[in-house]
Amino acid sequence: MNTNISFAAASKDYQKGQYLKSLEALNQIINTQKDVKTYVLLAKNLLKLGFKSEAASAYALAGELDSNKESLYTREAALLYFACGDEEQALLYALRLMSLARSDVDLASVLVNIHLKQGRKDLVSPYRDVISKSSNPDHARLAVRMVGDDILDATNETLIRNLFKKFPEIISLRLLLLVFAREVCDFDLVAREFQSVQRMLEKGDLGFLERDNPFYNLHWCGNEALNARASHTPSLPLKEAAARRKAVPHSWGDKIRIGYLSSDFWVGHATMKLLRRVLELHDRDKFEVTLFCHTAEKHLEHEASTVDRSQWGEVCIVRDMTDEEAAQAIRERQIDILIDLKGHTLGGRSRILNYGGAPIQATWLGFPGTVTDIDLDYSIGDRFVLPEGSEAHYYEKLVRMPDSYQPNDPANRPKPRPTTRAEVGLPEDAFVFASFNANRKINADILDVWCNILKRTPNSVLWLMLSSPRTEANLRNYMNRRGIDSKRVIFCPRVSYEEHIDRQQMADLGIDTFPVNGHTTTSEQLWGGLPVLTVKGTNFASRVTQSLLNAIGLPELVAADIKAYEDMAVELASSPERIADYKQRIRQNACIMPLFDAERFTLHLEKSYEVMVERAKMGLDPDHIDVPALPPRTEPFFSFD
Repeated sequence: MNTNISFAAASKDYQKGQYLKSLEALNQIINTQKDVKTYVLLAKNLLKLGFKSEAASAYALAGELDSNKESLYTREAALLYFACGDEEQALLYALRLMSLARSDVDLASVLVNIHLKQGRKDLVSPYRDVISKSSNPDHARLAVRMVGDDILDATNETLIRNLFKKFPEIISLRLLLLVFAREVCDFDLVAREFQSVQRMLEKGDLGFLERDNPFYNLHWCGNEALNARASHTPSLPLKEAAARRKAVPHSWGDKIRIGYLSSDFWVGHATMKLLRRVLELHDRDKFEVTLFCHTAEKHLEHEASTVDRSQWGEVCIVRDMTDEEAAQAIRERQIDILIDLKGHTLGGRSRILNYGGAPIQATWLGFPGTVTDIDLDYSIGDRFVLPEGSEAHYYEKLVRMPDSYQPNDPANRPKPRPTTRAEVGLPEDAFVFASFNANRKINADILDVWCNILKRTPNSVLWLMLSSPRTEANLRNYMNRRGIDSKRVIFCPRVSYEEHIDRQQMADLGIDTFPVNGHTTTSEQLWGGLPVLTVKGTNFASRVTQSLLNAIGLPELVAADIKAYEDMAVELASSPERIADYKQRIRQNACIMPLFDAERFTLHLEKSYEVMVERAKMGLDPDHIDVPALPPRTEPFFSFD
């Protein structure tokens, strides 16, 4: 057979639009003429006839034979496989062209979409530039999902600012721009760009919330009903996911097998400053504990010689697994209850739960609200952060701990050491109001109240912890415009944890932020002996300090509203004897009240786990659980001496 003539005939038929006839000619030569041009023509015909998957395979074969390592035919195969929904094959071929993808926006979008779906956001940064420069709005939306977790990374802010200039109509870009503005307290930008968001809220047009990051939504919205709508990456229907998960056969053992999922299993992180002692205290006769760890290697290397993580439980590293692979690793260990400690927070991989890791799945500690888009049975809180009425705004069933939802570690946390105001740069004779909360929690509304407090208490200063020089400039300028002398605002840098615990006691009164309170920050202040003033909140994130104050026996420091909060701060500034009394009570109560009682907390938590398992074994659906309280302590369980 004259194959050259046959290929020419096949090519001619293709040009005429006679694709079936062209295929017939190619069929005659395909076994003897397996070269690039034959497979390319085969792919073109198949594509014209609507056989995308088969065309992808033909392009893949052409790419294999092409002498160019970054073959454009391999590119076509990757794009077609992705268009067909065959992400495994698409990724296989796209990964061969990673260098090309840095300048090829379509190829880059294939890689980014698949990596994000697999929960591997750490792999997408090489493609941020090419995707953000595209004029395609779909690529702009994809770029939003690629924004790195480090909100202080200047490249992230530049990316969003550039995209917003090109696509100001894309609401997710506006919402992200506001995130960066709040991070550095740029209240002028926030006021300007939030106007359109406010108009949508006033009209009841709430669809934009589905493009809002749930974590950053909490920083501007204290409404539980609206928080529950924040869902920037909607996933599969949760009822279907739960049904598939619970249909998987499960073998219950003599012990309850607990799995904790987090990227924070290192002692320097706030989560472990709270949780470490609970992990150490779990009753190993009743519970088996496994840590499903996706902690960054740099943190583990830093602590490898000083921390024995086996005291916390068996450690299973899932860092480099896809979400589906991680879920499979969890199922293989027959975990009874999987607790996600992250939710929608920095470094979270809650979507692992959507692949069905355990018959019981719960969220706790990391995210102060309902964890939208994730297949969960329970959310663990307490009667303060999840009061009656919150049920309507949670997909999960609510577990209410009897004291506070927040554990604390009196055994490993450093005890405050003697220090002086001079050592931390504070005036000796002034009343010191302090807020060590993240700067993004400071909004114009609360800063206005703080300015009022300073105006009404002339011999006072405000002590703030600082994240960046830009933030300092923005805060000083704002307060100057409201008549507050810069000398009355004292900024402190971040220091070692031990130094931070020491210096807090030099303030007179901690003043809380809204709608996101201090969380670990508040319990650290109380541990350091500093009373904290808060206001009764309206959602989980704004009720945390109320929970902590009740757990240490100081409920009177919860003001009824923002006016009462301002007035109480002013009253306390002129009542040194009351401040001294609060500090003494904190020191006494810390040793006997529930807030820092890790043993009591662990027993309550284990009781909640037992109730969850008991219901599941009986075939009952998850339901709200109120954990009964153990009798109060009559003797101190530790001492600061």
